[in-house]
Amino acid sequence: MTPMNDTLPLLLSATNEPYLIVGLGNPGKVYAANRHNVGFMLLSRLAERLGETFGRVESRALLTKAVYQGRRLILVKPQTYMNASGSSVRSLLRFYKVPVQNLLVAFDDVDLPFETIRIRAEGGSGGQKGMQSIIDQLGSEAFPRLRIGIGRPPGRMEAADYVLQDFPKAERELLAITLDRAADAVLSFVADGLDKAMNLYNG
Repeated sequence: MTPMNDTLPLLLSATNEPYLIVGLGNPGKVYAANRHNVGFMLLSRLAERLGETFGRVESRALLTKAVYQGRRLILVKPQTYMNASGSSVRSLLRFYKVPVQNLLVAFDDVDLPFETIRIRAEGGSGGQKGMQSIIDQLGSEAFPRLRIGIGRPPGRMEAADYVLQDFPKAERELLAITLDRAADAVLSFVADGLDKAMNLYNG
């Protein structure tokens, strides 16, 4: 593995540098409502709020662009399937010259209770294979992420089976509220910075 730092210098953040907001999931209608696709759901919510739609494909990802409070946003849904998300993210970071501190990856987390979100500056994958793919491709764990809690599987159900189930009807109203709060957190990260977003939304 070649660390991304060999080919993509870590640039200092500035308001004229874009933000790459990535949501993780699996492409295709069969997966659309899965717990594992909550990252895609969040990106759809963000695009809707910003008046944009996903209509272009670049670097094996669905992509749309937006502006929020003077900051340029690139919203991304990798279409490589979850386990290979890193190649798409790495390619887009390099192409758009996005500093890694302006990358935010949103993904499902079985270790957080349902309805909970957490923003962190860095860390491991927690077993989430899409995140592990990104860490491997970038050669670093030092980039912001937004964990969206989906809760632990019941009984002895395997986590791999649980995440590929659809959210049940009883959870969908609360899921919508959680996604709205997660969208607020992303926009706070962009407009106010990571520290403020963590203070506001990790409580």
